[in-house]
Amino acid sequence: MARHVLMVLTSHDKLGTTGKQTGWYLPELAHPYDEFKKAGYTMTFASPKGGVAPLDQQSIEATKDDPSCVAFITNSDTKALADNTTALSTITNISKFDAVFFVGGFGTMWDFPDSSDAQRIIREMWDAGKIVSAVCHGPCAFANVKNADGSYFVAGKRVTAFCNEEEDAVDRRTVVPWTCEDKLKERGANFSKGGVFQPHVVVDGKLMTGQNPPSAKPLAEAVIAALS
Repeated sequence: MARHVLMVLTSHDKLGTTGKQTGWYLPELAHPYDEFKKAGYTMTFASPKGGVAPLDQQSIEATKDDPSCVAFITNSDTKALADNTTALSTITNISKFDAVFFVGGFGTMWDFPDSSDAQRIIREMWDAGKIVSAVCHGPCAFANVKNADGSYFVAGKRVTAFCNEEEDAVDRRTVVPWTCEDKLKERGANFSKGGVFQPHVVVDGKLMTGQNPPSAKPLAEAVIAALS
């Protein structure tokens, strides 16, 4: 039976108070999508609100020379996947999924952390022994998740995410509510990072995280390896 991954995208399209547009980041979906498709996986696309998950328009320009990204956004079938997402609140039975994959993008910082449905799905997937994965800003979804005993989900676990040096490189540290690195460390995670915008994936049992856009493909490969 084909493996099934729940792909979670942001519903948020405003970059704080800057007046700029944001959303999910193209290669962080396009690259994993290609890997999962190649592996014969089924994917369900979801977001906190459902419906259109906004694509960070800057990520289209930034990846205009990336064949995978260009193909994803110009093909009406794949573009429709992000334009017709399922609301997380309607996903009440996680038994059919083998993994959840939180796609990054700056938009996630304003809706993933406080999404009670995202928190519920993370807990349920984890408790069922399924893979919980996230890339770039996607791990912000873990920040407020608590275990049954009230402890933070990430406490004592090895993770990575978009690091402070990367926030500085794109002048976003003062724009986001907090940085992934600071908050995950505050929650007790063992945070590690590779070079700025260099691929870096951390696998801690069923918890798998990638640092930045270049880490999206190797993170998907790690998920596939674990499910093989």
